[in-house]
Amino acid sequence: MAGPPVLRAEGLRKSFGDRTVLAGVDLEVDRGDVVALIGPSGSGKSTLLRCLNLLEQPDDGRIWLGDEDITDPRADADRIRARFGVVFQQFNLFPHRTVLDNVTLAMRVIRRLPRAQAEEEGLALLDRIGLAGRAHEHPDRLSGGQQQRTAIVRAIAAKPEVLLLDEITSALDPELVGEVLELVRELAATTTIVMATHELTFARDVATQVLFLDGGRIVERGTPDEVLVSPRELRTQEFLRRFRRG
Repeated sequence: MAGPPVLRAEGLRKSFGDRTVLAGVDLEVDRGDVVALIGPSGSGKSTLLRCLNLLEQPDDGRIWLGDEDITDPRADADRIRARFGVVFQQFNLFPHRTVLDNVTLAMRVIRRLPRAQAEEEGLALLDRIGLAGRAHEHPDRLSGGQQQRTAIVRAIAAKPEVLLLDEITSALDPELVGEVLELVRELAATTTIVMATHELTFARDVATQVLFLDGGRIVERGTPDEVLVSPRELRTQEFLRRFRRG
């Protein structure tokens, strides 16, 4: 029997001034799922991710992480955020820290590992992505793809319950996209992921569930084949036609 969803949201609403960005979003993510959020710019994908880990407070609706209602006003937002890993479009590495320091910081702060143990684990993670030899350099010595892979490794080093990825390839040169997606493909076998992406071929190959957002609403959801190959909704069909033509 399947366990409860690892992440669930009901009726999420968020506005900025008079602009509605989320208009009643429901979401359910099982452990091990890879959920791809697709849709045009401004459809609410990034705001949804930021609401899920309370970087933005929803105006209405509820979110559960496991069996905990994390939108309860009594919830400790910092403790909740520590249960998520987040990677944004920009790499957001600390420029004054070495690559190894960037990767081990969460281990030492969140998991409270001794420095020596954190560095041992950090070097093993960097070796996994071919960057152990750059561990003591600063991020500005790395390529964009190497920086983004480091940011992803930093996020998983804290052993999050859910990894949130927000358009992580959009700031990369095209030739660097593949190396970042290959790391995500590898993580997808063992990690629960919710990702906003324009990489539709990757979503078709890796995702377990695809959600098409438009105007702050989920217009269509289903398996990659259902949404990306044989969509039912006219709006989804129109988006995919325009996207592929572009």
